[in-house]
Amino acid sequence: MSKLKLSGVSKAYGATLALRRGDLEVEAGEVHVLIGSNGSGKSTLCKIAAGSVRPDAGEITLDGRPVHISGPQGARALGIGIFYQELSLAAHRTVEENICLTNLPLKAGLFIDRQALSARAARYIALFDGVAGDGFAADATVGDLRADQRQLVEIMKALATEAPILIFDEPTSALDSAQVERFFDILRGLKAEGRAMVFISHRMDEIFSIGDRVTVIRDGETVATSRIADTDQATVIGQMVGEPPARAAQAAPAASAAEEAAGEPVLSVRGLTGPGYSDISFEVRRGEIVGFGGLHGQGQSSVLRAIFGAHPVSAGEVTLKGERLDARSPRAAILHGAAYVSGDRSRDGIIQGRPIIENLTPIHYLRQRLVLARPAALREKARPAVEALHTRFAGYSHPINSLSGGNQQKIVIARWLIDRPDVLLLDDPTKGVDLSAKNDLFSLIRKLAAEGLGIVLYSSEDAELLANADRILVFNGGQVTRELAGDERTRFNLYRAAYEAA
Repeated sequence: MSKLKLSGVSKAYGATLALRRGDLEVEAGEVHVLIGSNGSGKSTLCKIAAGSVRPDAGEITLDGRPVHISGPQGARALGIGIFYQELSLAAHRTVEENICLTNLPLKAGLFIDRQALSARAARYIALFDGVAGDGFAADATVGDLRADQRQLVEIMKALATEAPILIFDEPTSALDSAQVERFFDILRGLKAEGRAMVFISHRMDEIFSIGDRVTVIRDGETVATSRIADTDQATVIGQMVGEPPARAAQAAPAASAAEEAAGEPVLSVRGLTGPGYSDISFEVRRGEIVGFGGLHGQGQSSVLRAIFGAHPVSAGEVTLKGERLDARSPRAAILHGAAYVSGDRSRDGIIQGRPIIENLTPIHYLRQRLVLARPAALREKARPAVEALHTRFAGYSHPINSLSGGNQQKIVIARWLIDRPDVLLLDDPTKGVDLSAKNDLFSLIRKLAAEGLGIVLYSSEDAELLANADRILVFNGGQVTRELAGDERTRFNLYRAAYEAA
């Protein structure tokens, strides 16, 4: 009999269907791997099981009996613990306080029993003795710890629930190899005790090292469940893609005209190293679109921001138009001919509450070193770039916030085209943009490449890379682990390179 079973579970957020039909059955004494591409619905399914998301439909059974999970506390009362992908730690509290946060020991029902708290936390800290690293201690403040150490605290916090059912949503993403191996030893011990565990990971080597069974979710729907011993990596990737390996590996579309006509190098990156990425080297020619692929958070955005001078660099060099770019700030990169467009409009793009014309022209002011300019002249200067993107708005004096998300992003891109750059760095530029606006954006991007711009495109959507990039550099663990060009540019190869061990 299954320990935990979710059947036909669905969840929608307005018009967005996060989970169409989620099925998952976990047995006692097993590590059940849940895998799927970004946005496939696997985290939503786990959050439903943990009570932090309420399903719209479906059934949940525990030890064969239907249950209603009212919320996170209700899930804990039923014996379900979870490690969240987005860490839920109290940064200003100590390690031991965070470990016991969900069940603080009390004296007389009112005061925290510090002695009991320390004793309980010490058991879980000891599990990672020797691999937690310098500065890790029971009384250390969590906010002062490294990313891997904070992740260990979150794991300890989940283990401290002593729940019969444990869910781990990408628990190893920030851990080193020694920490991962110690964690897997712990999971094997829990399995021997009869615990039921759900394990989400994007690393194929981990999945086949620790898993007993694997369930694949694609586009919000459970598509397959297999015993790990009865499958292989190519089959699992084929199920994620939606095609058998032989068909999925067929050639991509022929090289674009821009690829065939690519000119001299305009951007050269050699050995670039910094927080979140290491030893990145590549070249972009005029008229070429180079794609950054791989799972989200593997260093792609950090590299783009580093080239633009907005992220620290500890080693390596960037050459733009044959001259070394000492881009210690975005201003220097802009003046050398680099442009950067972020998918996070509210953080890196629009100037909130200001008129559209002010959002269009700051780069023009900087590159032309303007002090004063007539509004009419600015509007005329901006008009060709705005029209090229089919941007819709009532007037240049209207606030940027009056526009839709897609039109806001068009304004952000248009600001860079008033004075044509040499290199365009696109950091997931269509995030949160509707389909019509995406089509306009990529039509313009291909046109700019044909006119001789060098373009670097990172997209979290594989279809965008495959349809637009001439070459794809696949990032894994902060490094470029594979380059896909020509007929190697397939969804299957992209998934395989992203999910293999770095």
